[in-house]
Parts: sequence; C-alpha cells; structure tokens
Amino acid sequence: MPLTLIGICLLVVTNTHAQYQKYTFTRPKMGSPFVITLYAQDTTGLYQTIETAYAEVDKLNSIFSDYSETSEISVLTKNAKKDMPIAVSKELMHVLKLSDTAARLSNGAFDITVGNIVKLWRKARKDKVFPSDMDIKKALNKTGFRHITYLSDTTIAFDRVGVRLDFGGIVKGYAAQMVVDKLSKDNFKMCLVDAGGDLAIGEKPLRTFDSRNTKNMVHPDAIGTEGVGWQIGISVPQSDNALMPRMLTLSNCAVATSGDMYNFVAINGKRYSHIVNPKTGIGLTHQRNVTVIANDGATADWLATACSVLPIKKAKRLIKKIRNADLLILEMQKGMIKSYQTKGFSQYFEEH
Repeated sequence: MPLTLIGICLLVVTNTHAQYQKYTFTRPKMGSPFVITLYAQDTTGLYQTIETAYAEVDKLNSIFSDYSETSEISVLTKNAKKDMPIAVSKELMHVLKLSDTAARLSNGAFDITVGNIVKLWRKARKDKVFPSDMDIKKALNKTGFRHITYLSDTTIAFDRVGVRLDFGGIVKGYAAQMVVDKLSKDNFKMCLVDAGGDLAIGEKPLRTFDSRNTKNMVHPDAIGTEGVGWQIGISVPQSDNALMPRMLTLSNCAVATSGDMYNFVAINGKRYSHIVNPKTGIGLTHQRNVTVIANDGATADWLATACSVLPIKKAKRLIKKIRNADLLILEMQKGMIKSYQTKGFSQYFEEH
C-alpha cells in the first residue's frame, strides 16, 4: 500500500512460561518502526539472526525506496529510456513479478507505476492544494503496469520515458514476511513482525496476553489466555485509539490494514487519502479501513491497497480469487460505520 499501512494495532504479548522468554526488538526501518517480537528458550544465535534480518531489511530499502535518490528503483527510472533493456537485481525482479500478478488480478487497482501520481499527492498534502488537471493528466500518461515489459529473468524495459515506480503498497509486507521466514529458518518460529502496520505472523506462542495497548508497549496488567495465538486489534475508522470489541487471533499468516486514519489531506472541506486510484489519479475520498488476512505479507499488503481502491463488491470478488485470503471493510457512511466482510473472516475472531 503506497503508504504506511494503518488501522491494525498489535496487542503486545508477554510470557510467564518457565522456559520461554519474550524478546522485542525495534528499529526505524522503511520510514516507520520495524518491530520484531518472538519467544525463545535458547538465545544461541538469536542476536546474530536479528542483525542479519535487519540488514536484509536495509538491503530491501536500498532497492525499493522512492525517497532515496540512490535506491535501485530511483536510479532505474531516472536513467531509463524508451524500450531500453534494463538489468535489475534478483530481489527487484521478484517483487516486480509479484506486483505484475497483483495488477492483473486486481485489474489495475493495485499498480506500482503510480509513482508520478503519488508524488503529486505528497506535494498536495504538504501545500494543501489540489493538483492541477494538467498535472494529473501528465502523471496518468505515465501510469499503467502494462508500460513495463519483461524481456528476460533479469531485464525489463519501459515503453515510454518517465514511468515512476512506487512499491509502498507491497514492500513492507514483503519485508515483514522475509523476516518471519528468516526467524523460522533459524528456529525462532514463535514470532511476529510489524513493519509499520503490515504484520507477518509465525507460530503461536505458548501463552499470549492482551495488553490492549495501542502503543506497542507491554501493559503491566495484562490478562492471560493459554496458547491461542497472536491477538491483533482492528482500529475503528476516524479514531486514534478505539478498537473493535473483538480481536483477531492469528498464527502462520499475515494481516494488513489500509486506510486514511492518519495520512490524508483536507482540501476545501473534503478529505483525500494518501491512497490514490491509479485510473483517476485522485486520492480516495471514501473513509474506509480495509483489513486483509492472507498467507503471506506481500499478498496481504497489496490486497489491502487494491481493496481500498475498488468498490466493495469488486473487492470481495478479488479476495475470492486468492487462496486462503479474507477481507473486512469498515466504512464511514453518513456518520455510521458499515461493516462488510468475506464469509471466512469471522473464524479469525475465534480462538483456534
């Protein structure tokens, strides 16, 4: 999601089991706190694993950051010429292919070529001035996933000059999942990684606690429940701290929420989200929190973005195309919160 995904509040867990201890590591990565929480009996190799994981996140940022002029995608798009073959790294090609599949499945609701539009709306949020029709038209002319041609396993080309890439709607979920996979490989399987609101989740801890603290800090009066999974709160639209009364209980999956609770601009009394519609070039105006549960972080991330853009019926149809994915939409309509969800979403509110 071209953004820091919002709306999901990790309810931090603590553990009183005699042999397992909870460890939490937090570092600023990819423009937001990147939090690793895990349980371990034996810390042999733990700190090396953590350092390696964060180093891999830094590597991804050096590839995918559109804020850095020296990142791979910034250099690539700056120097690209029409139909010129461009060699790309293995990591970039992998996420490009994931993004292309996402764009096709969503009929362009998710599209990494929105970089020029996103840049316009960043300026709009800063200046509180609506982008001009001409600027939007120019940005749209350089937007569209079909402007990328895949020439080989290592090279791509653009069919026009000036296409700008933005991986904000997929790369944080991808990074979170990469870290969970690394932790699991090194035998730290009871883990949860929060990449600025995109959560990738490993095996459930032996004991979890609901701290009901949206600041990701341990609460001294936590109430315990035995071995049900990681408990996640879902934020209510237009609220800084209010959560839905029921919580998700999850393990071995990923969850992402997209919405405009914090990241929007008000122009002439109307709210425009940081999430833009790739087909219109306009920031979204409906006030909606979209929560997606999927098998992996990248999938949950891009689905949450696409389902923010799509009408509700089309969003639900998209989710049905994805194996083991479920959707919850909370939308403000005439001052009331309306809820829409896929049939399978309710199971995650139950202990399992």
